[in-house]
Amino acid sequence: MAWDGQVAVVTGGSRGIGAAITRLLSKRGAAVAINYSIRSMEAEALRTEIIAAGGRAAVLQADVADPAAVTTMFSKAEAELGPVSILVNNAGVSAPATLESYDAATLERMRAVNVNGMIHTVRAVMVGMKERGYGRIINIASNAAIGTALPGTTFYAATKAEVLILTRRFAMELGRSGVTVNAICPGWIVTDMARRGASKKAFAQRVASMSERTMVGRVGAPEDIAAAVAFFADPDAGFVTAQVLTVDGGRMDYIGHG
Repeated sequence: MAWDGQVAVVTGGSRGIGAAITRLLSKRGAAVAINYSIRSMEAEALRTEIIAAGGRAAVLQADVADPAAVTTMFSKAEAELGPVSILVNNAGVSAPATLESYDAATLERMRAVNVNGMIHTVRAVMVGMKERGYGRIINIASNAAIGTALPGTTFYAATKAEVLILTRRFAMELGRSGVTVNAICPGWIVTDMARRGASKKAFAQRVASMSERTMVGRVGAPEDIAAAVAFFADPDAGFVTAQVLTVDGGRMDYIGHG
């Protein structure tokens, strides 16, 4: 299958890492379905940008934590663009917490989106992929899942660790059907969410601090993650599955190594 015969659904695909992934897959030739949960303006603007560049794109609203909404989303994606051959599970939420500030409802929401959302999307897309004998599923996790010393990420890390084990198990279940399942663990990536709530000076200090923790001496950009996604999504990557690729510039502050 060539790139121009592919249809990709990118959850949380309208901004930050998701937007970079959407843009790159479109540049490779895939039609792209841009999923968003709440903010429609960014998704519509990205669709307009892609269409203006000669690509094919659709905008699909759905909270991935809602299985019915996910089923409807994939039905609309296939009606507008064709059979889905690439799924990128990028939608996710995080909330800083320690043992003292732990909140059960917040953790359940993180699990509902980060873990259950991935399960819902894979279940929705796998039937068609298995019937056609082809599929690429890429899950965006976090290097927190394999252990960093960043405070306040314990419970978020737990949800992303679930993503990693499910990636390997789903790869085992779907591999004989021609479907690959892989995961990416981003490091600290500069996005609007990373900037949120920080002054210009504080953000610059954070960038400098995080840069010092990497072997390459810089923080990541959304395009760094998009490039890794494109590798796993490539039609020629059919012998690569059940893998976890850490894209973090070689972080040196791990509390454990995966």
